[in-house]
Formats: sequence, C-alpha cells, structure tokens
Amino acid sequence: MLASEEMPRQMETRHAALPGDFAIWIFIFAELAMFGLFFMVFAITRTMDYTVFETSQRTLNRALGAIDTAVLITGSYAVVRAVQAIQRDAARACAHWLGLAIGLGGIFLALKLYEFHQDATLGITLSTNTFYMFYLSLTFLHFMHVVMAMIILAVVAWKARGGHYNAVNHAGVETAASFWHMVDLIWIILFILVYVLH
Repeated sequence: MLASEEMPRQMETRHAALPGDFAIWIFIFAELAMFGLFFMVFAITRTMDYTVFETSQRTLNRALGAIDTAVLITGSYAVVRAVQAIQRDAARACAHWLGLAIGLGGIFLALKLYEFHQDATLGITLSTNTFYMFYLSLTFLHFMHVVMAMIILAVVAWKARGGHYNAVNHAGVETAASFWHMVDLIWIILFILVYVLH
C-alpha cells in the first residue's frame, strides 16, 4: 500500500520540476532542436569556408550584439521577478515586471532593426555570401521569436492585472516565462557562435 502511494508522489514531484504547462516544454524542445540543427549546419559550413566566414564575421557590430545580449538577460531577470511576485500573490507587481520585460524586448527589436538597416546600407543581403545568409536568417528567425515572446508576455500581463493568476494558480505566468527564457538562451548561443567565436 505504501509503495503504491509513493509512486504517485514521485510522479508528481517529477512533473513539478518543469514549470508551467507541459505542452510548452514540447514546443521548447522542438524549437531548441530546430535552432540546434541550424547551429550545427552553421558550424560545419564554417569549417568548409573558413576565410569567408572569418572575414565576414569581423564586419558585424559586436558591441551592439553585446548590448542586445545584456538587454535580453535583463529581460529574463524581470521575468524571474514576475514569477516570484505572482508566487507571493502580488499580481500587480507581476504585471509590472512583465511590462518591463516587454519594454526590454522592444529595445532589443529596435536595436536589431537598426543593425539590419546598417547591414542593408552596406549592401549585405542573404545572397552576399554563405556567412551572411546564415547570419541574417538566424537573427531574423530569432527576431520573430522575440516578437512572439513579447505577445505572450503581454497577454499574461493583462490577465495578471485582471486577477486571473494568484499564488496557487499561476501556470500561465510560468509558461510564458519558460518561453522567454528559451528565446534568451537561443540568443546567447547565437551571439557567441555568430558574433564572437573565431
């Protein structure tokens, strides 16, 4: 009898290890696998065309990429604080922290649009060379993920402000936070691989 009672408790503990809705984790793992495949192809292609990749990489605005990284990491901090706030039943504080994360996401998008404009001014397009094809494709794909994350956070912030979440029921906040952290993690890997690594 004790053994049969212990098994559900163990299963419940394992489930609790993943915050938010389980379905988001299936999506997150699929997204990470997709980006991981792109990163692997990028790394393999780099070894076959090293000179072009090395020369082209030096034209990227690494300082702007570092600022982008700091902005997204700060956004992740705000999202963590939002989760902590709703766990304390502070729904308004949760909404405020999510609003800050959305604002930081907007700054990231503005910086990326400026960088894309700079690239276009220099005549850099998808067809310029293989490096720029990867660079523009990966950064634009990530750009769209940031847009998606901001929309999700905005919906969750609106619901938090409306009293839909509390200290007991806040899976939606954790789900949105998990997606944001995935987007942040992908950018950190992208920044290191595309902007920094030689």
